Amino acid sequence: MGVRAQQKEKTRRSLIDAAFNQLSAEHGFSNLSLREVAREAGIAPTSFYRHFKDMDELGLTMVDEGGLMLRQLMRKARQRINKGGSTIRISTDTFMEFVASHPNVFRLLLQERSGNSAAFRQAVNREIRHFVEELTDYLTHSTTLNKTLATLQSEAMLVIVFNAGAEALDITQQGRKELAERVILQLQMIASGAQSMQMTTENK
Repeated sequence: MGVRAQQKEKTRRSLIDAAFNQLSAEHGFSNLSLREVAREAGIAPTSFYRHFKDMDELGLTMVDEGGLMLRQLMRKARQRINKGGSTIRISTDTFMEFVASHPNVFRLLLQERSGNSAAFRQAVNREIRHFVEELTDYLTHSTTLNKTLATLQSEAMLVIVFNAGAEALDITQQGRKELAERVILQLQMIASGAQSMQMTTENK
């Protein structure tokens, strides 16, 4: 990559980071202005268009990046699981670490999942489907569940985890620890129920 290309990628990265930095519970992506983002990134507003067609393209890029970050983190969690330990506990702890370390990344996924833009909702739902598919694939290979039950378990787990993530954004570190223990118990109950249904199916 040449110097010019490197500089362009660096500026593009600065715009993405600037937009993430400006998100908060009260200030969602729809409230961001191009001028605000460009100012924080240290570029002229007119230079924004060398990197993104408009703010929507920037936002969709951020959604894609957020989903990818989350999936990569959970893949690392599964690597930790392979070395020994509770699948549910390690996965929950890893997710809570993600929310604590990248609150605005998760905040974006959460807010735009039910936002006004159909394009954004579709983008977030696409990332969620990718996440469910990866978890389903993992469950079918690491447990005795058939694909249907593995998919249902994955979807149920995702609902609980996303709801917990939303709660974790606005509580203390001790509160997150207590929340994680509650989530672990809920996920264990779901996993136990899925296994029981699998056994019932096999015995018919």
